[in-house]
Amino acid sequence: MSLRVRFRRFLLDRRAVAAVEFGLALPLMTAVALTGAELTNFVTTKMRISQLALHVADNAARIGTGTVLANKQITEAQINDLLTGAGLQAGRLNVYGHGRVILSSIEPVANPNPTNRYRIRWQRCRGSKSWPSSHGKAGDTNLTGVTVKGQTATAPDDGALMFVEVAYDYQPLIARIFIPQDRISAVAAMTVRDQRDYGGGTNGIYNNENVVPSTC
Repeated sequence: MSLRVRFRRFLLDRRAVAAVEFGLALPLMTAVALTGAELTNFVTTKMRISQLALHVADNAARIGTGTVLANKQITEAQINDLLTGAGLQAGRLNVYGHGRVILSSIEPVANPNPTNRYRIRWQRCRGSKSWPSSHGKAGDTNLTGVTVKGQTATAPDDGALMFVEVAYDYQPLIARIFIPQDRISAVAAMTVRDQRDYGGGTNGIYNNENVVPSTC
């Protein structure tokens, strides 16, 4: 049988066509499946980081001890417990091993505050990631508020705004090549709900338990 005839028979042979087509399509199908799984995990992680920032801000706005006749005092121990709770809430994300949480107290420079200027009176952090606040550090003053994506948040007179920033280095299921960015960040802000005692220590925080503050 000539080579020409054999080649023609080969071209006309339809055996194992499905197997060949599957073999050709398998890499593409695998890539699509892996990309979908990685993107789903990324979106879920981003949502959890956003929820974490919101919960920290909400809890920070509620902490304090006192009576109906006295303003609530906040302590370093309460802030430490708050940050510990955030780590437990994050669970397997290990937010402190792969990220950082920054809690800032935004307060008026004076009460009343006719100039509408604010300061970061104190700031507390936890996490191994080296990431400074994008909005300032403790002691910064003469601020117009905290602006995020064109929206400015401010503190009321005789009150404070609990502002939280979370930065997290995404841990991929498969590979980073399938995700749009490596770092996930989220912010949240909540106004302090109760009348708070701002006279503790030098910055409004008491430390009756003599714990080590989670300073930045």
